Amino acid sequence: MAESSERKIYLRQAQIGPMANFVYLIGDPATRKLAVVDPAWDVEAIRTYAEREGYQIDKLLLTHYHPDHLGGHMMGQNIEGAAKMLEHVNAKVYVNKHEADGVKQVAGLSDSDLVKVDAGDTVKVGELEVKFLHTPGHTPGSQCFLVEGNLISGDTLFVNSCGRVDLPGSDPEAMYHSLNDTLRNLDDSTVVYPGHAYSSESSTTIGDQKRHNMYMRFPTLDDFLDAMGCARR
Repeated sequence: MAESSERKIYLRQAQIGPMANFVYLIGDPATRKLAVVDPAWDVEAIRTYAEREGYQIDKLLLTHYHPDHLGGHMMGQNIEGAAKMLEHVNAKVYVNKHEADGVKQVAGLSDSDLVKVDAGDTVKVGELEVKFLHTPGHTPGSQCFLVEGNLISGDTLFVNSCGRVDLPGSDPEAMYHSLNDTLRNLDDSTVVYPGHAYSSESSTTIGDQKRHNMYMRFPTLDDFLDAMGCARR
């Protein structure tokens, strides 16, 4: 597990599963409370690691509703995830309001398991404040988590790339605006932690992506859509 350089936050990154997913642990060292981002593939390993580190999981944060991040059935696999985690911890699942129905369908969760959030909402992990950024494009309710200068970006922003926009529910125009209107406006020093290990680098910064990520450098929406092989709606 990789460790954040921030002193005020406990942040661990773990690559888990055959699709190179990153799972994140965000904790408050003062209260020992912990949130798990996208708990999937090996719930027992995630839970026991957190407990061994002396942290109590009380929140599950979901970047989007695809089974490799949430749990569920995908390509003939039954992926364990949030539902199994809730069998062992007393926690709520925080999901963007646009994906609550999808989360319930994919993972078998109920309304009582979920906390529906919107763009700009915040939640406390111990005394740490996590801000929810709605970044649609990969899915309608994709979201990123901003905490203490760190951005957990899910499948919206990768190192020098971005999430797919050719899947059911994807929206190339929304992806352009999420990258270039929402994420591009974050401080250049913001450290970006993506949802998959699709690069030799496990993290980057917003400043670096503004300089080197082609998907954040197209001057117009039409240029972006042309590169994606899409037409304006």
